Amino acid sequence: MTAFKNFPMVKMVVYGRGSFGQTAEILSSQRKGDYPFIFLVDDFFQEKQDLISRIPLEGKDKIVFASADDEPKTKQVDAIAKELIEEFGEVSGVIGIGGGSMLDLAKAVALMMTNPGSSADYQGWDLVKVPGAYHVGVPTLSGTGAEVSRTTVLTGPERKLGMNSDYTPFDQIILDPDLIKNAPKNQRFYTGMDCYIHCVESLTGTYLNTFSQSYGEMALELCEEVFLEKDVWDEDSDAKLMMASYHGGMSIAYSQVGVAHAVSYGLSFLLGTKHGIGNCIVFDQLEEFYPEGVSKFKAMVDKHQIHIPKGICAGLSDDQFEKMIDVALFLEPLWENALGSNWRDTITRKKLREMYEKM
Repeated sequence: MTAFKNFPMVKMVVYGRGSFGQTAEILSSQRKGDYPFIFLVDDFFQEKQDLISRIPLEGKDKIVFASADDEPKTKQVDAIAKELIEEFGEVSGVIGIGGGSMLDLAKAVALMMTNPGSSADYQGWDLVKVPGAYHVGVPTLSGTGAEVSRTTVLTGPERKLGMNSDYTPFDQIILDPDLIKNAPKNQRFYTGMDCYIHCVESLTGTYLNTFSQSYGEMALELCEEVFLEKDVWDEDSDAKLMMASYHGGMSIAYSQVGVAHAVSYGLSFLLGTKHGIGNCIVFDQLEEFYPEGVSKFKAMVDKHQIHIPKGICAGLSDDQFEKMIDVALFLEPLWENALGSNWRDTITRKKLREMYEKM
């Protein structure tokens, strides 16, 4: 008997310029007595009163600023959840405002408000058994697909791996293109390329089906339009990239990513390379696996005059290479999607070492 994935989607979605202004109305029906809403906000916005002043605080509601300089770590998740439990016991919900890292942090904290132990205990597939606190995602960057994915990517003591579960997706997302319009050029490019790359990986993967293909093709088309065809970045570009991120995240919900993501996880774990730029560093070297996708990627890099770092693995020790290889090889579903069930015939430790040495 064939098994089909029966996965949850984000329950509620609001889209449109200015829709962030409806946050208070959206949250009101979810408030539980005096228990507060916790707004996890990228500390980039700490001095940006144009956004902070619009956060609808009531009663004991609290803003918690968190740094996105590094990707979320299990110890960071555990510390925030512990502090909130000690201060409030329970919360009405957790609202993440920021890029993919902040959205992942919010999802993870919401899960750890109700699940025992450490978030490191839940790095893997379907290990979370208890629904988390109500959680809302408000992206201020577009591309990662974190707003719709069933994972929250965390760096733990042993590996970089998501909390992949049916309880991870947001209960509500607020997609307001006004919130992404002033994103720094390089950051916008790196996160946009995360979307482009995971669509290439999904659409060329062995897990591809009509569901993921329909979303992936739309996301890829939107990415190519805004990064290759348009000559000026405008409000239309912001809106289309936001929709590319949504569709791209939906595509990989029912398929999987591939070589670039598997290899970049090793870079992130060992060197702290951020997800978007890490994917770009890796994808720049993957003509062997994705020739057409890499060709268009290089054209986008040239058009937008983006610098892709090189030589970041120069000088690493044998032990450090081995650790990156361990992290990459652990992500078996990604390799199987990319290369099929016999992927180990191609991806050996020697092959991975050679790949990393080019970066």
